[in-house]
Amino acid sequence: MLSAVETEVCAGLGAAGLGLLAGGFAYASRWPGSTIFGAALTAPATPVELALTFDDGPNSRWTPKLLDTLARREVRASFFLLGNFAQAQPQLVQRIAAAGHLIGSHSWSHPDLALCSTGRIEEELKRTQETLEQITSTRIKYFRPPFGARRPAVFRIARSMGLMPVLWNAMTSDWSEPSPERIRDVLTAKVDRLARRGRAANIVLHDGNHRDTSGNRGPSVTAAAMLIDHYLPTRKFVTLDEWKAVR
Repeated sequence: MLSAVETEVCAGLGAAGLGLLAGGFAYASRWPGSTIFGAALTAPATPVELALTFDDGPNSRWTPKLLDTLARREVRASFFLLGNFAQAQPQLVQRIAAAGHLIGSHSWSHPDLALCSTGRIEEELKRTQETLEQITSTRIKYFRPPFGARRPAVFRIARSMGLMPVLWNAMTSDWSEPSPERIRDVLTAKVDRLARRGRAANIVLHDGNHRDTSGNRGPSVTAAAMLIDHYLPTRKFVTLDEWKAVR
């Protein structure tokens, strides 16, 4: 029979253990640098290279503006598209592809895949991949999980479909930041820190909003132009397929 004190100690250890377990799961399932639940393409040891990647599109208002911005600077980027938005705007998806940008899957409806059933994960990825391939007539090979959220089944299912999981190493809250200068400054600080460590930068910005297609992505588009103008003289902008062999 445990004493009252022993019972309280055991209960405390149990609560602490559960807290550590929950914290460990949160790190493994969401932190982009974690490989506990599987490795993903992030960025190689080529510090002069930058990859601009855009999530949550296509967006009828902001994606065309972004494409114009990239075209004027002759920079190609990587777009992780939501299947439901792509289905609604196939011509915009075709424009992205025609401009030479890489297109990847960002799931169908942007759920937290770490909390989804295996069947839901398969449906989200398969439906998006098939839709994007039908629109672009191109094999879709890359996948970024919404929120970066995953568990072992997410990457396993993605790889079984021929999709390479992709995360990032340079992000800021551009989806809620009204100042493009602030977005630029936060990202340049991260990019420069990565370069000092000998790493390329896989930069995430957003040209869409998975919750509200009418949201303002003007600051993100402007910040993208600022980043290109800041780095283009001395750095090389690449799409993620150029890193596949050296990840």
